[in-house]
Amino acid sequence: MQLHANVQAVQETLDQARAQDGSGQPARVRILPEAVHTAAAAAAALGVEVGQIANSLIFEADGTPLLVLTSGAHRVDTPRLAATLGLGTLKRATPEFVKHHTGQPIGGVAPVGHPGPVRTVVDTALAGHPEVWAAGGVPRAVFPTTYPELLRLTGGDPAEVA
Repeated sequence: MQLHANVQAVQETLDQARAQDGSGQPARVRILPEAVHTAAAAAAALGVEVGQIANSLIFEADGTPLLVLTSGAHRVDTPRLAATLGLGTLKRATPEFVKHHTGQPIGGVAPVGHPGPVRTVVDTALAGHPEVWAAGGVPRAVFPTTYPELLRLTGGDPAEVA
């Protein structure tokens, strides 16, 4: 089956990361029967807790993109996160802004596979799960990973975001 270009980019990044760090077999992007646009829908489709879903949220942070990988069990406290990161403004990005900076649609934004680097913050709440699931570049694609691997893959900074 031919994979969408976004999914291929994510899978290639996963393959390269695992080959470089020698941590074993790369995670495989899984294509679900239907799109999952929410953490609750993804959790239900995968049979996992909603807190195991790593929501990929793009914010506009002082005019630049900021990817926040947050547990699906809660919402980002934008004033708190802005203060933690020393930002003047932090607001939800428009679909056009998201697509421009990630090449991926809202509902399918992966932690990796973007056309260029995107500053990333990884919610420390995800560390409480031995396995988490992240989007794979389109709303039907997901892949399993771990909190430490998310930090390595993205070069992200750990932070409390809720």
